[in-house]
Amino acid sequence: MKGKATSHDIAYLAGVSQPTVSRALRGSPTVSEETRKRILEIARELNYKVDKNASNLRSQHCGTLALLFFEDPTLDDSFINPFFLSMLGSLTRACAVQGYDLLISFQQLSDNWHTDYQDSNKADGIILLGYGDYLEYFARLEQLVRKGTHFVRWGAVMPGQPGISIGCDNFRGGKDVTEHLLSRGRKRIAFVGHASDHYPEFFERYRGYSQALAHASLQTLPALQIDAFTTEQSGYDAACALLDRNAGFDALFCASDLIAIGAMRALQERGLRIPEDIAVAGFDDIPTARFANPSLTTVHQDTKVAATLLVESLLNTIQGEEAASQTIAPSLVIRQSTGG
Repeated sequence: MKGKATSHDIAYLAGVSQPTVSRALRGSPTVSEETRKRILEIARELNYKVDKNASNLRSQHCGTLALLFFEDPTLDDSFINPFFLSMLGSLTRACAVQGYDLLISFQQLSDNWHTDYQDSNKADGIILLGYGDYLEYFARLEQLVRKGTHFVRWGAVMPGQPGISIGCDNFRGGKDVTEHLLSRGRKRIAFVGHASDHYPEFFERYRGYSQALAHASLQTLPALQIDAFTTEQSGYDAACALLDRNAGFDALFCASDLIAIGAMRALQERGLRIPEDIAVAGFDDIPTARFANPSLTTVHQDTKVAATLLVESLLNTIQGEEAASQTIAPSLVIRQSTGG
């Protein structure tokens, strides 16, 4: 073969398309292991090396992805949900595997963030984490779609949503937690968290909770649901309100770990034992959950899998390849707060 080998040469010898070669060389899970090994072997035989700079010039890519955090109310000055901080390391590694740099930026939802980054060639695409009220956020996502911006977001996967989302199966997670509490003999399980379209992740967890109760021939009672945001203070205030209204609950399913940790403090201040008097469960499995007193039963969301899917889906859209929203399976982590 004369001249420098190209990805088209590899594709010809491997009997596959050139986009398949590109996916295989960047480690895409959409290429079978057998095909990937064949392509890599041919690439070695041809002494083929990816020229990242030349590739970026041809495609007008800068080789950088932007990760945008949106502010969350927190007790410290970070204004970032601890779950997203946990995902940050996984996203950094997932980008490195694909040969991309990761540009991290902290945004306020009021900022004109949707006109930056790809338009100014700061990044080839955007990963979005956190957004508050989804119905307010929805218009921004539609704007990104209209502008042709390459983006993916971590969040609920819903019909008709703008763009691509990677999210946890929140319904299943909510159902699993509630079934676990029922198996511990709890009959009056309160749900602490918003249960509306404004907060679709929480709402899906609530729907899973409701189905588990229905399967146990128990009613979903309005008195046993109270709104709360993802903060310790909100969980504390919600638990106090439930106690003050004499709701008569024997378990709390909190829509996030931060809510659960705040709720546990409220219960303990009122002299209630966890889990003997009130069992408590959360959602997210943030690092603090295992060190709470008692340690918190929760739902684990695999940040490594989530990060891989977010980066892979974004790169597929950048390359003009097929990409679709996906959900990852949650796993229940049973600890002391429910008698585990």
